[in-house]
Amino acid sequence: AFGVVADIQFADAEDGYDFGGCQRRYYRHSLRLLREAVWEWAAESPPINFVLQLGDSIDGQNAGRGEAESALQQVLEVLGQLSVPVHHAWGNHELYNFSRARLVHTGLYSRPAGGSDGPADRECHAYHCSLAPRLRLVVLDSYDTSTLGRDPGSPRYQESLRVLREKNTNDDLNSPEGLKEPRFVAFNGGFSQAQLDWFDEVLKFSDENQEKVIVM
Repeated sequence: AFGVVADIQFADAEDGYDFGGCQRRYYRHSLRLLREAVWEWAAESPPINFVLQLGDSIDGQNAGRGEAESALQQVLEVLGQLSVPVHHAWGNHELYNFSRARLVHTGLYSRPAGGSDGPADRECHAYHCSLAPRLRLVVLDSYDTSTLGRDPGSPRYQESLRVLREKNTNDDLNSPEGLKEPRFVAFNGGFSQAQLDWFDEVLKFSDENQEKVIVM
């Protein structure tokens, strides 16, 4: 048994709305909801074995407010009340707040110390681990190819920007207006070929060992 939570998007800020101005966002209240989720998980019987946090743990506006570190600390303190592992995905909001080089030194870097080889790129937050006999978790890094969180002078940034400009002719690269493939916007990301090759090898291994796989 396991818990799942997505889009906490915590910020110590007043309520706001999404980019379309339609859906209300309760930035400060999200921490209370996370606490309630943790209490529920802690009360489960039989107990849960792990939690999957699917990304966007804090909101992007923390970066402009200079509160990224404190916001993340508050979220991690709540999740730290659990006695089971928490596996974290990185979303665009993590990358609005932190560089990849910084994220690997935060509590959002959840790759276990042993038995979970990932791609050769240490800034790629992809890994796998055995959760139970014949059950494997694979965490993928869906912003492996992205301009977010990368040094503008790096080859990966330049290649990601090249793909974006090739697919997105808008002045605003966050706008999907008029695109045949609207997923090619700056707030999205993708997988490098190296990660896809690694993923294929992990699935072959699990298939040969008759494992079921959870892909996050």
